[in-house]
Amino acid sequence: MLLRKPAPVILGAIATLSLFTGACATKKHVREAVAPVQNQVNEVGKKTDQNTTAIGDLDRNVAKVDEKAMEADRKAGAAGESARQANTAAGQAQTTANSANTLAQQSMTRANQVESSLTNTINNLDNYKLATTEKVYFKVNHSELTDEEKAKLDAALQNVASAKNYVIEVEGFTDRTGSKALNLDLSRKRAESVVRYLTVDKNIPLRKIHDVGVGADFPNAVNKTKADRKENRRVDIKIFTLDAAGTTARMQSSSPTPSQE
Repeated sequence: MLLRKPAPVILGAIATLSLFTGACATKKHVREAVAPVQNQVNEVGKKTDQNTTAIGDLDRNVAKVDEKAMEADRKAGAAGESARQANTAAGQAQTTANSANTLAQQSMTRANQVESSLTNTINNLDNYKLATTEKVYFKVNHSELTDEEKAKLDAALQNVASAKNYVIEVEGFTDRTGSKALNLDLSRKRAESVVRYLTVDKNIPLRKIHDVGVGADFPNAVNKTKADRKENRRVDIKIFTLDAAGTTARMQSSSPTPSQE
């Protein structure tokens, strides 16, 4: 039996099928070859997206860090200014403290001085010192002051014109002519005559005057001559001033030398 040749249609179909089969095989091969590359490309793209996100996050973080750094700089500047102001205030406070300490020391020194002065004054409250002595003289058996003797008293009082604390002692004397009782009474009258002149005529407070009549018991002279007897017919006026500081100097007596009879 004779074999028949394939028909051209069949051959074309076979050729087409072969081409299609070959083409499919080639595409598959390409896909298989391209797939790893595509995967790598996709992975790179993914990583690129991640990197882009990370970079954005980093930029935002950097911006935040910059903002915080600027805020920190601002706070540091404010803190520095506050520290400078605090240092200035501390300096002023130290100056004020030094001034207060100086004033306190001065006050303490002054207080010590005042205390010392007060103590000294208290200790000298009864420290009277003789400021001046005056003698006024009288005629025989008389107790009246003459104008001359009053002038002597006026001069003596000028020595205590500005004094506030003083006392005046008035002592009356006689010569030895006559009895002791008469001389004692006469010496008292002479002392009272001086006190009356000081209080009534010169407005000296009576509380500042102390008087006594001594008689002839304490003569200044021996009483043998007229001059002796005149010297004994007298009143001694002693003016004492308070020496609260303990430094009062004795003033010179204004008494003149008595004239001789």
